[in-house]
Amino acid sequence: MGICWPKPAKCAHASSSNFSGSAKTHSNTKQESTSSTQKSPMETSNKPFVASKPHTPVSSNLKADTSVSSSLKSFSFSDLKNATKNFRSETLLGEGGFGCVFKGWIDENKFAPTKPGTGIVVAIKKLKLESFQGHKEWLAEVNYLGQLRHENLVKLIGYCVEFENRLLVYEFMPKGSLENHLFKKGVQPISWVTRMHIARQVAQGLTFLHSLDANVIFRDLKASNILLDSDYNAKLSDFGLARDGPTGDNTHVSTRVVGTQGYAAPEYVATAMLWSSNHHQACGILLREYFFGVSRPRTSRLLVA
Repeated sequence: MGICWPKPAKCAHASSSNFSGSAKTHSNTKQESTSSTQKSPMETSNKPFVASKPHTPVSSNLKADTSVSSSLKSFSFSDLKNATKNFRSETLLGEGGFGCVFKGWIDENKFAPTKPGTGIVVAIKKLKLESFQGHKEWLAEVNYLGQLRHENLVKLIGYCVEFENRLLVYEFMPKGSLENHLFKKGVQPISWVTRMHIARQVAQGLTFLHSLDANVIFRDLKASNILLDSDYNAKLSDFGLARDGPTGDNTHVSTRVVGTQGYAAPEYVATAMLWSSNHHQACGILLREYFFGVSRPRTSRLLVA
């Protein structure tokens, strides 16, 4: 799920074209644990799927994870209710399968809730109470964005974990998603100069993720997960499906197949083997959308090679 979507845009997790497959054992790889009931890597589903928790074990009883980065602010649920005017409908930015995103206002220094029009604007993602898979993605998002800092990654300010409530607080991205600017009617189109600027910044974000310092494979690169600030600076968002890249002499990792159908590399879908270079497929599809205005078929189950 991303950070600022003008209505009626949906969060990325709401996509009906997300899919999942089984993990396969392979020599010279890291192996990710999976369910005892395995599915074919090519099997598709209308439900979104999630990656394994990257740094901290996922608690099956949804207890609070206490090992998140100290750089993140821990908000109370009451604070975030006040920041969004009790999650009123007029503050709703978007909603998806795992939850909703609201516009809120907090004090820039104390991070306390403040009146609308004062302080700084933030985007607050609220997880649905019944969403266990969403909780897994929530944990991945907290752990990755809590540790990674780059000008082309959306900034996670803080989180709330209180009883069954799970929320994330991000910087607000006023221009919304790149997808809206490419395909949504009524949204001002962006110039070619700005498009080149955005493409360069997306590449910079991916380069950072693939560096030795980060060593993260994003796994869900698409236009709806690229957010734009007021100056059309691009930032990657939605790290719920991200996972650690290979280490040491390993060339790839074997893992469940997750992502959005059409953007995931065919060799990854067929083998469940994940390389950093698998992003080439998503980059190609994204550039086709970007420069030719050709959208990926929303109902197709076939991969775009």
